[in-house]
Amino acid sequence: MSARTDGGAVGGVRGGGDATEPGRGLRPRQDDGLPHRIARSAAARRGAGLRTEDVPAWLEERRRAHHFKVERIPFARLENWSFDEDTGNLAHHSGRFFTVEGLRVSTSEGPHREWHQPVIRQPEVGILGILAKEFDGVLHFLMQAKMEPGNPNLLQLSPTVQATRSNYTKVHRGAAVKYLEHFTHPGPEGIVADVLQSEHGSWFYRKSNRNMIVETTAAVPLDEDFCWLTLGQIGELLHADNVVNMDARTVLSCAPFPDDQPGALHSDTELLSWFTVERSRHDVHAELVPLAGIPDWKRGASSIDHAEGRYFSVVAVRVQAGSREVSGWTQPLFAPRGTGITAFLVRRIGGVPHVLVHARVEGGFLDTVELGPTVQCTPSASAHLPAEDRPLFLDYVLSTRKSYPSRIRYEAVHSEEGGRFLDAESSYLLIEADEAAAPLVPPAGYRWVTPGQLTSLVRHNHYVNVQARSLLACLNATGLRS
Repeated sequence: MSARTDGGAVGGVRGGGDATEPGRGLRPRQDDGLPHRIARSAAARRGAGLRTEDVPAWLEERRRAHHFKVERIPFARLENWSFDEDTGNLAHHSGRFFTVEGLRVSTSEGPHREWHQPVIRQPEVGILGILAKEFDGVLHFLMQAKMEPGNPNLLQLSPTVQATRSNYTKVHRGAAVKYLEHFTHPGPEGIVADVLQSEHGSWFYRKSNRNMIVETTAAVPLDEDFCWLTLGQIGELLHADNVVNMDARTVLSCAPFPDDQPGALHSDTELLSWFTVERSRHDVHAELVPLAGIPDWKRGASSIDHAEGRYFSVVAVRVQAGSREVSGWTQPLFAPRGTGITAFLVRRIGGVPHVLVHARVEGGFLDTVELGPTVQCTPSASAHLPAEDRPLFLDYVLSTRKSYPSRIRYEAVHSEEGGRFLDAESSYLLIEADEAAAPLVPPAGYRWVTPGQLTSLVRHNHYVNVQARSLLACLNATGLRS
């Protein structure tokens, strides 16, 4: 019988292509072997380079190899930054990097229906990228010992590339960003993950970064401030305080771990429908306003503070950093008041692990809500609120830490984005719960999801917030997926 010539479909393609060669030019829609290679790397506790136990000493050696210093300064000593006479906005003279402006938010739910605050506006999209390469049959990831002025210990493990567009286009006239070419011109066959993700919606206004994992087979010269580690090694380091930085955690959450679970409490379609309803039902209006004169905030010589001393302050710092593209500069930073709590409640449902996510409203989100942890707050900021207005499940988390530590499956202190926030730390926790503490039918705005479902959602732009992505990276380091 001859091939069809009536315009019918051959090889799954209608009206095009070579009908005598079904599937010509088509490629698999996904690499089915990649999740298993990710899992193999996660199981590898020893790598081809540094031993895990030697990483802290290596970080300390890199810290001693360069001169680092950060000091608070008054606003008047900022160089190339100034407050606009009309708006009061704080901006760099180049017009690049970022600005500190005012934000007005109104929402239809919650104890605070309207508020004003300072916010960071940084419309350019940066690159957070980790380079992967196989050694001895195991994927390794190129991590950088990077100094950020806001980190409590200054130097932490960061992605291979962690740079704003202003940085990698050298607005600062500094040195080139190392290994950048792997992420600006990646071959499609080497892309493991590539997705736009939000930054902190409480402090950034509609900020996104490109989160990338790119695999290479080419030779990669190893700079002295970089090291190759397996996912298993990074997972062990995630159990230590302030070693793996926020940017590395969010990129690692995008890794396509395998999902071998037989099912979930809610199907993927049900979950997406619920999330769509949550995004649709919230009435949120956020607009930029002049920083000068926003209610409840006052500007002094060295800081911008809330009138009641809550939430955070805007401060200025002078930085010296021998290992950065520029060796010295000044800049504003946001300095939170108090240590945060970032926690997932965890239950096994039908033998399958689930975490309780919260559809959170944050003033800086591009859309109305993103999925966040069960609890994400700074307890001191809500201590003045009546019990009915305190964050749900916060009291359970605090009482468990105090009285039932055996329920804690993971706990470590991690800092937030050190390039914009000063000493911003949160306790990251995974805590077991039962029906009494966290029912299968949770309060409105909450849903039980599996780690596999959360991993799938991270493949989409602006579905999962940065704190939940950090917790997912921590969860992947615990073995709680299975």
